[in-house]
Amino acid sequence: MKTRTVRIFAIALVLLSAAFSVHAGGGKERVWKLGHVRPEGTSTDNDMKIFVESVQKASNGKLKINIFPASQLGNYTVVQERVSVGDIEMQLAPFGTNVTKSLGITSAPYLVSTWAEVRTMFARNGKLMAAVDKMTEKERIKILALYPKYFGGIALSRMPKEPKNPYVPKGLKIRVPGIKSFEKTAEALGFLATPIAFSEAFTAMQTGIVDGLLGSGAEGYWASFRDLTKYYLPVNSHFEMWFLYMNLDLYNKLSQEEKKILNDAAVAIEKARFEYGPKETQEFEQRLAGIGVTIIPFSDAELKVLADKVKSEVWPQIKGDYGADLFDSLTK
Repeated sequence: MKTRTVRIFAIALVLLSAAFSVHAGGGKERVWKLGHVRPEGTSTDNDMKIFVESVQKASNGKLKINIFPASQLGNYTVVQERVSVGDIEMQLAPFGTNVTKSLGITSAPYLVSTWAEVRTMFARNGKLMAAVDKMTEKERIKILALYPKYFGGIALSRMPKEPKNPYVPKGLKIRVPGIKSFEKTAEALGFLATPIAFSEAFTAMQTGIVDGLLGSGAEGYWASFRDLTKYYLPVNSHFEMWFLYMNLDLYNKLSQEEKKILNDAAVAIEKARFEYGPKETQEFEQRLAGIGVTIIPFSDAELKVLADKVKSEVWPQIKGDYGADLFDSLTK
């Protein structure tokens, strides 16, 4: 009887020790999931590997993060909701608007036109990011880093009518994300818009349900749609800003040392991305051209014609979704 009691006590100590290693603060081992939408081996995937390695090294292996590329954890909007409730710890992705429609302001059409404007508009101490931080906090999300991707373009399987004239109907149906600003922008540029989830976009274009896509840029089309793309229009329709984020409640429970490790690694990724982003756009446009994709270039004057039409037609329809006062203050 005494032996049995000692054995039960020993098992209890082991279980208590294991529970402490998982739940107690400071120095414990943590294992998290980090999802993103790009295939393995892309620049995005490689950046996340650098981030993870940096965190694991600085924490002496106590913070372990497993990467799940290519939307393995689900569509990015679904994963965002799972991060919000703590089911998944981290994600690198654009913000979906299923829960907070106002988050769509980060990809508002023609909000910025140059990389210099991107740095100013998305400054961490600026008006836009102050608003975005408040929105994400309500979803229990903590932004660790900005991850600027590219200016958006249109990938097509067929040549459109007068591609540089937005006043001429193109006669082509294109996939857009399920966000009103993208749908209205596609229409303002002369296309027929069809909202389709990113995870279903390849099949939709492959089977001819749509003739092309709006919502990504040269890097994104190279990564996921290069076998289907015959023409590429760099119309700079929006700026694609992604965010590296995690569950806010989990972040708040971390020790100051753990927070610093995450923040330092995230800031390093953000700085590197701002340096590389402008170069990457040219690199992937050249890659597309190298496999036979016809790149239809736009001059600054031609881009202004597109932007002016979208601003006059689309901005009045979408600014209420973001908060008219905030949108007006940013666009002025």
